[in-house]
This record gives sequence, structure tokens and C-alpha cells, in this order.
Amino acid sequence: MKRKPEEGLLISPIRNGTVIDHIDPGEGLSVLRILGVTGRTTECLSIATNVESRQMGKKDIVKIENRELKKEEVDRISLVAPHASINIIREFRVEKKIGVEIPPLITGVIRCPNPGCISNANEPIQSSFHCRSKGYRCRYCETLITRDIATYII
Repeated sequence: MKRKPEEGLLISPIRNGTVIDHIDPGEGLSVLRILGVTGRTTECLSIATNVESRQMGKKDIVKIENRELKKEEVDRISLVAPHASINIIREFRVEKKIGVEIPPLITGVIRCPNPGCISNANEPIQSSFHCRSKGYRCRYCETLITRDIATYII
């Protein structure tokens, strides 16, 4: 049976797991990288990129079966998808909805682009960034990251 284009997008529902919705368009693959999902994953995975959204115009969606995200993972996702919503699915139903929030201080998640920063030396220091409205400022060397944050995520 052939579907008509106006019938919309068809992605299979998942029994248990996580649906990450309202990801900024083009950032779905960054979300997968942040979560450590590779082509060798054993989880059933669905990704839709640049799909129509009444709210956002375009958006990406990621579904991961049999995996619920930890708070640290949600915090990481907030860096590339600040408008995302996390839906925990149990027995095909949305059990819990979580909005993402960018924490005021991010430690051990972003690599400082300044090669001279102490966090990049062979010292036992984790990178640490203050979240600002204009970007992410390194706690040690004051370097400001304003775009392409996904490239600096550890």
C-alpha cells in the first residue's frame, strides 16, 4: 500500500526507551555522538532529520530502544539541542517528559579549544565552562566558545 505524502512521517513506535524530540535541525547526529551511539550499537535506533514541525519549522528526532538517559546525558544534549524534549517510553506509552536545561557550570564535557589551557595539559584537571548567553566561557583561560559546540564535546 502506497502512502500519500500528506499522511506524514512513519517511524515505528518503541516499546521501552527514549525519544528525543525537538532537536534543532541537523543536530540529530550530534546527539547520537554525544550519547556514544555508533554504527555498532545493539539498540534499535531511529533518526529523522529535517522533518516538518509546527513549532520549529524543521526538527530532528531520535528514538533509542531499551535505553533511558541519565541526567548527565540530558545535560550534554542541552548543549546542541537546547529546545529538546526527552520522552521516556514504557510499554509504548510516554511515562515521563523531561525538558532539557543548560546547567550554569559544565565540567568534564567540553574540551577547551585553547591548546595552552591548563585543562589540555597533562594535569589532573577537568575542563570547566560557565554557560553564558553568548556562549561557553572556560573557567581557567576565559576562552569563549560561541558556535559549533558539538565539535568540542568530549
